[in-house]
Amino acid sequence: MAKLDVNPTRMELAKLKKRMNLASRGHKLLKDKQDELMRQFILLIRKNNELRIEVEEKLEKAMQSFAMAKSLLHENYIEELMAVPSRSVSLNIDRKNIMSVRVPQMNFHYEDGQGGSSDISYGYLNSNGELDLTFDYLVDVMPAMLELAEIEKTCQLMANEIEKTRRRVNALEYMTIPQLEETIYFIQMKLDESERSAITRLMKVKDMGH
Repeated sequence: MAKLDVNPTRMELAKLKKRMNLASRGHKLLKDKQDELMRQFILLIRKNNELRIEVEEKLEKAMQSFAMAKSLLHENYIEELMAVPSRSVSLNIDRKNIMSVRVPQMNFHYEDGQGGSSDISYGYLNSNGELDLTFDYLVDVMPAMLELAEIEKTCQLMANEIEKTRRRVNALEYMTIPQLEETIYFIQMKLDESERSAITRLMKVKDMGH
């Protein structure tokens, strides 16, 4: 590691020791932040994986029911049924702070369609049990899908912050701090050498006086 290009003076030594102290404190704070970010990131990843499995299982059941319903009902009837949604969802996105990372906090508001009902209306003569199950599964999975979107975005933002923090920690640990240590050692050696030389000269002058 190359030392810094500075003059080997006591004033410079004092400045470098101050910088060293700040760098060491900064390194500790960033390392603590990195560790806490990783801890929370791992918890979120676990929750994300569990929620994704739940969503995929419910969607798979919904698709299986829909495939069965579609095989038993006229395609035009299903298209007509799906043409007008009975429920809409509005989204408000706020921000919350996790270890200096601003992550989304999604608030979903369900709005019923005409008639004040969130259920899809269709005649029982044209329907079947599989179609009922399909709608039940889709309504049930919606909150989990929206929560999954929030968690996955949070994980992405936290992963970016972890990488940025890791680079800063490594820069301090493997470049800045070693450079400062080497430079401080070099200046201290030069000052000690100058002090010894000055003492030697004084002793010689003293000897010559006798």
